[in-house]
Amino acid sequence: MPPLTNSSAISAETNHTNRGVAFGIGAYVLWGIVPAYWPLLAPAGAVEILAHRIAWSLVVMVLLTAVLGRWAGLRGLSLKGWLMVAAASVLIAVNWGVYIYSVNAGHVVEAALGYFINPLVSVLLGVVVLRERLRRAQFAAILIALVAVVVLAVDYGQPPWISLVLACSFGLYGLLKKTVPLDATASLTAESVVLAPIAVGYLVWLGPAGTFTDHGVGHALILVSAGLVTAIPLVLFGAGARLIPLITMGMLQYIAPILQFSWGVFVMHEPMPPSRWFGFALVWLALVVFTVDALRIRRRPRLLAPVE
Repeated sequence: MPPLTNSSAISAETNHTNRGVAFGIGAYVLWGIVPAYWPLLAPAGAVEILAHRIAWSLVVMVLLTAVLGRWAGLRGLSLKGWLMVAAASVLIAVNWGVYIYSVNAGHVVEAALGYFINPLVSVLLGVVVLRERLRRAQFAAILIALVAVVVLAVDYGQPPWISLVLACSFGLYGLLKKTVPLDATASLTAESVVLAPIAVGYLVWLGPAGTFTDHGVGHALILVSAGLVTAIPLVLFGAGARLIPLITMGMLQYIAPILQFSWGVFVMHEPMPPSRWFGFALVWLALVVFTVDALRIRRRPRLLAPVE
């Protein structure tokens, strides 16, 4: 009977892993194809779209939090916790707004670059803010990425501001999230609570100048759906993160910028001169160095573990 028990345990673990990977892939695929969604909200501008996204995200997240019974964490959040949530809310609003603008303005490739370099920015923030030690491979990856940014700045004729703002805002957002004692669902609910009054106030101020009531029921429903577009990938991500190791989720995260980049190049036909390809190639090289190092460090404890 023990072999059957062990077999059942292995089968259950494999099933959890497969489900976790499926959830993770689902989240990153949805985030990867979102450039096809934001242009559907035209003629609404980026700020109006952002306001609707925040407002309807609150509706969706309040319902989801109620269904999952996660109100206890929000009720017990301290003043310091709410201040951290408020700071994180500002950063994610900047990130969302810049991303919506970049997609609708035809800068999908530059936006994708921001999410390619985001893991490296997170490592750099860990060194600067948390005083974490930088391994040689991490230093090499960051150095290669900095060279890539210089190459792309020369190519664009200016620094890739969209990429840098997206990477830095999301990196700082992730750093702040480490200090907030809430799970992903409750955290986004709290952020929506903070941002919603501003978003709704803006939409009220916009009044007839907005597009919600003047462009048909279909347009209004698409604006409302921004709440679901925000919530569904987050729920899938949260479910996946609970079932598989963080390093695995880290590997899956490249699905989103790869899909975004592909959309920008092959669907939107954004220009990609050789110099820009070279800059992106350097970014991808930096990510290969970073990823190989992360895998090596993760496997080292297993190799050093005693055999029982």
